[in-house]
Parts: sequence; structure tokens; C-alpha cells
Amino acid sequence: MRKSKAHPWHGISIGNNFPEIVNAFIEIVPTDTVKYEVDKETGYLCIDRPQRFSNIVPALYGFVPRTYCGSHLAELTNKQLKRIDIEGDGDPIDICVLTEKDITHGDVIVKARLIGGLRLLDQNKADDKLIAVLEGDAIYDTYRDIKDVPHMVIDRLRHYFTTYKDLPTDKEPRCVLLHIYNAATARDVVARAAKDYEEYVAELQVAE
Repeated sequence: MRKSKAHPWHGISIGNNFPEIVNAFIEIVPTDTVKYEVDKETGYLCIDRPQRFSNIVPALYGFVPRTYCGSHLAELTNKQLKRIDIEGDGDPIDICVLTEKDITHGDVIVKARLIGGLRLLDQNKADDKLIAVLEGDAIYDTYRDIKDVPHMVIDRLRHYFTTYKDLPTDKEPRCVLLHIYNAATARDVVARAAKDYEEYVAELQVAE
């Protein structure tokens, strides 16, 4: 019997039907006025920052356990830009989960079917955002690929992730959208992030 809470990043399975369906740990929901983020040491949600401006996340937002944005994931961004210097952001891969249900708080695990993703460059680091639908959702479960999603929904996601870190004093956007990709690419992306995680953990064990 487990006597302590599993760490959301390391202690939760990536999912039995990976890479088509993954577990997603949800940190924030559209009603949150504060950005919560899992503390990497303890696994508890902490306040990252208040939402000072009118940026509201348009979907459930969190990450896929046991993934890491490292060299294998960043390789796709480097290929697209014909560069070799871009690295992953060093976090688990982010995921947005579309659902018609009103889920009122984070700190929950959901099963999510990958349908696509956004390839973002965040201050010269690869920072992909996977897009998924809640498995079994009454409306979104019929979506199998990014092309099935209404343009307005994609526009909301695009606008949020290309503006949510910007400040009024910024002269250039901090996050740049490079590409919107389909379900097949999303599965490749999460598989790369899982491989990056395995290597990341192996390096930590050697260091110990």
C-alpha cells in the first residue's frame, strides 16, 4: 500500500495505450485566475504567477507524466528551422485537453487522446503543446485529428500560447508558433519526450 502521494511527474504512468491515449495531469482549468504549476521537488501544486492580464487558458492544461522536453523532441524544431542549437525547455511536455465538461479544479488525472499539437519556440527553446480530447467526452471524443477541430478553437489555443507570457513592455513576442501538426506527429512528439525522459532519469541515477 502506498503511504505517500505519487509524484505527478514521476509516479504516474504515461498510460497503457500510449502513444494514442495518454494520462494527463491537469494543473490549471479555464476558470483559474492564477497559474498553478507542479513543484518538481514535492509534486504539489504551487502558484507560478497570478494572471495579471486577460489571458484565460481555453482548455484543461497540464503535462504528460514521465516525459521530458530534451534533445529528441528539440530535434524536430531544429529540423524545421534548419538549426542545431535549439534545446528542449527541460520540463515535462505540456498538453491541452478539450472537453465539454466543466472541470472546476486542477490536480486531477485524465485520459487524453492525442489529436495534434502546436510547435512553439519559447525564448529559443522547444516548447511543444500537445492537443488532445478527453477520452469518452460526449462531443470531443469523435475528433481524431486536428483537422476535425473547429478553427475558432484552434485560434483560441494559438492566441493564448503566443501571448500568455508577454508583457505590455515587450517589443517582441516571447513565444513564437512554428507549426500546427496532426495526430500522427503528436504521437511521435510524445514518444520522443518519453525517450528523453528515460535518458534524463538515467543521467540522474548515474549522477547519484
